[in-house]
Amino acid sequence: MTDALRPMAKQRLYEQVLERLRQYVAEGGLRAGDRLPPERDLAQRLGVSRASVKQAIVVLEVQGLVEARHGGGTYLVRDSLDAEPVERMVERRRRLPDVLEAREALETKLAELAAERRTEDDLAAMRSALDRMTEEIGQGGHGVEGDRLFHAAVTEAAHSSLLAEFMRSIAEQIAESRTESLRQPGRPSRSLAQHRAILDAITAGRPRQAATAMRRHVRTVAKVRLLDWEPDDS
Repeated sequence: MTDALRPMAKQRLYEQVLERLRQYVAEGGLRAGDRLPPERDLAQRLGVSRASVKQAIVVLEVQGLVEARHGGGTYLVRDSLDAEPVERMVERRRRLPDVLEAREALETKLAELAAERRTEDDLAAMRSALDRMTEEIGQGGHGVEGDRLFHAAVTEAAHSSLLAEFMRSIAEQIAESRTESLRQPGRPSRSLAQHRAILDAITAGRPRQAATAMRRHVRTVAKVRLLDWEPDDS
């Protein structure tokens, strides 16, 4: 049975504000580093409450598209405000805790086993991944591909086919959590440092230390603005 004639969702007022802000940035040719008008001015010009503007700004912050500086205005982080649909954000927020819980359980054990079983080729793959991540961050990126390669190398170094299969089964959700984490301000360099601590423990053949370092890292990954965001239905 088709659901094409299901009731239409009512667009929240702040979602309309998001669309107007996207148009404003595009039509005005604004770029990363440019400042948006003050919330009070936006509310007056759009004919909405300041609360609706604030809700829209928070959504953009959560997505890493703007940076609100205390007492200093709101600035673009990227050259556009192509925001993810709010409903998709709500869905990600719902499933993210389960994904992070699974990551901690699986990856902590993988790091422990990697410290016991790694080969020289495994260590070389981990070092190469961190070199890639360092290069990406140095070029202004978030280090997403280097991060993916590092965790894949740790999984490979554990030499556990069943745990590797578990990781593959949630690869898409892990990628989502990775992107969410690495777009937090200051997170790429912090994650890189934590990866190095994990690699040091694995290289030294210290399973407990490797597990502890991985657990600390995944718990850092879990600290994202999205989980603090409370969707507003108005």
